[in-house]
Amino acid sequence: MIKPSPLILLCLSLLTGCSGSPLANRFAVNPALEVSPSLSPLPPSPLLSPSSPASLSPSPLLPPSPSPSPGSPLQFSDLATVSQPFRGYIEDLAQLGILSSRNDQNFQPNSPITRREYARWLIAANNRFYANVPAKQIRLGSENSAPAFADVSSKDPDFPAIQGLAEAGLIPSPLSNDPSASLFRPNVNLTREDLIAWKVPLDTRKALPNASIDNLKETWGFQDVAKIDPKVWRSIYDDFQNGDQSNIRRVFGYTTLFQPKKPVTRAEAAATLWYFGFQGDGLSAQEVRAMPKPTPSPSPLLNAPNPSK
Repeated sequence: MIKPSPLILLCLSLLTGCSGSPLANRFAVNPALEVSPSLSPLPPSPLLSPSSPASLSPSPLLPPSPSPSPGSPLQFSDLATVSQPFRGYIEDLAQLGILSSRNDQNFQPNSPITRREYARWLIAANNRFYANVPAKQIRLGSENSAPAFADVSSKDPDFPAIQGLAEAGLIPSPLSNDPSASLFRPNVNLTREDLIAWKVPLDTRKALPNASIDNLKETWGFQDVAKIDPKVWRSIYDDFQNGDQSNIRRVFGYTTLFQPKKPVTRAEAAATLWYFGFQGDGLSAQEVRAMPKPTPSPSPLLNAPNPSK
């Protein structure tokens, strides 16, 4: 048994003998310092709790937004009444993911096409045909670029295509020193003369030749040649030099009337995009379908929404 120290015994005796004295009161418990039963102890800090190590780790990063997907092959349900060769043109281009539907799976081949739609299809088709030839691709307009047209802002879903065509000089705009073309009129129906003016430069890939109204009379022999905008004469004249692969022959067949202001249908617009090339040096959509799938993805605009619906 351990004996208590004499010093401890002395202290105990002093405290016992001084009970009630000021000395004893100094060592008494202060009631004000006692923990009230109504107060609960503070919860442990979550940062210090060993059961919550996740509170010290950084928040997980959100996954990045998916990139715009390329156009997917489409099958339209309303082509039964479309005659050949238009049906074949549409089906080939649809398999390449170039065209877009209007309502669900309906192509509406006989409906007019707007200028914005054809701009989107034109740049998408060109870049799909030449997916492995960067030198022949059209660069999309950047949202940081000053808009070429007053009525197509950088927030417009078709701005990249329309701006890209303007910056490449393929459509009239103030960038090509045409002050009369300050408006693009994206939701206006595309006319026949605009169709040819936009497409032919992507077939020939060279400067357009000079042309006069007499040249058009001698070549195409259109009865309504006087109604054609003089700015389009060169494109129409050069299209004649493309023989049976000319856009006018492929789309309108044999005709002595051009009807330059007539709206273009979606089927007619598709027919112009089925072939790119000049005087035998070119590609058809059927040939592109037979090629290995290109490594670069097509334009993100292939299946872009159509604000004009």
